[in-house]
Amino acid sequence: MTPITEVEGRRLALSNLEKVLYPATGFTKGEVLHYYATTAEALLPHLRDRAVSFLRYPDGPDGQVFFTKNVPPGTPEWVTVAVVPRSEGPARMVVIQDLPSLMWAANLVTEFHTHQWLVDDPGEADRLVFDLDPGPPATIVECCEVALWLRERLAADGIEAYAKTSGSKGLHLLAAVRGASSERVSEYAKALAVEAERAMPRLVVHRMTRSLRPGKVFVDWSQNAARKTTATPYTLRARPEPLVSAPVTWTEVEECGAPDQLSFGAADLAPRLQDYGDLLAPLLDPAHAGELP
Repeated sequence: MTPITEVEGRRLALSNLEKVLYPATGFTKGEVLHYYATTAEALLPHLRDRAVSFLRYPDGPDGQVFFTKNVPPGTPEWVTVAVVPRSEGPARMVVIQDLPSLMWAANLVTEFHTHQWLVDDPGEADRLVFDLDPGPPATIVECCEVALWLRERLAADGIEAYAKTSGSKGLHLLAAVRGASSERVSEYAKALAVEAERAMPRLVVHRMTRSLRPGKVFVDWSQNAARKTTATPYTLRARPEPLVSAPVTWTEVEECGAPDQLSFGAADLAPRLQDYGDLLAPLLDPAHAGELP
C-alpha cells in the first residue's frame, strides 16, 4: 500500500518511504521528502517560474542516474507545465510553483536543475552563473580564492555576486542580471573567466580540456547558455552522502581553510536557514539585478 498524503489540498502517493537512498549514511526516501518539505519556503522561490530538469536517482546514487527534461509520464494535471524553446523544437517541461508540486517531484527522487531564465521570457537571462570546479588536488578551498576575485571583478561592473556550494566538490557563483540575452551573458562570463585565468594563471583555467585542469579551478562560464541548467539552490545531490547545494556567506568563503568547512548535508540546512534565512533571497529582488557593461 502506497500511503496517500494530502498536501495543500492535493492528494499525493508517496512511495517507498523506508527505502535507503544514501547507503553511506542510511538516509531514507522518507528523510529526503522531509528535507524538501522543511526547506520548501527557501527553495520554492528559486524554482518558481523556471523550467526544471530532473536528474533522477530512484535507487540512490549507486543505481541508475538519468536526466529527465520533458514532462515525466504520470505527472498530475495540477502540476504546471510550460512549452519552452529548444534547438530541436519546442518542448514541454515541468515548472514547480507550489509545495504539492515540489513534493510530487521529490517523490521521484531527483536533483533539481534550472535555467538562467524564466519561462515567461526565455529570451532574457535573469541570472549569471559561474560553476567553479576544482581539478584534484585542488579543492573548494581554491574555488573560494577564485570566487573572491570574481566577486570583486563583478562588483567593479556593478554586479553583486552570491555563493553556494555545488553540493559536490565545487562552488557556484550567482548574480541577478537584467536586460541581456543568454548569449550576451555567456560572452560576458567567458570574458571574465579568461580575465581570471590571466590574473591567476597558476590557479585558474577557463577551458574544459581535462589535461589542463589538475590542481586548478575550472571557471565554467558555459552554464549561461540558454539550453544549460545549473543545480538549484537547496537541491540534494546524487552523491554518496545526502549533500546539499547550500548558500554560504562571504565570510565563510573568505575563512574556508579546509574542504569540510563548506560541505553541508540535509541535516545542516534547517539550523542554517534559522540563522541566516535564505542567503540567496537578493537574487529574487529585481532591485538587486545588475546590468552588464
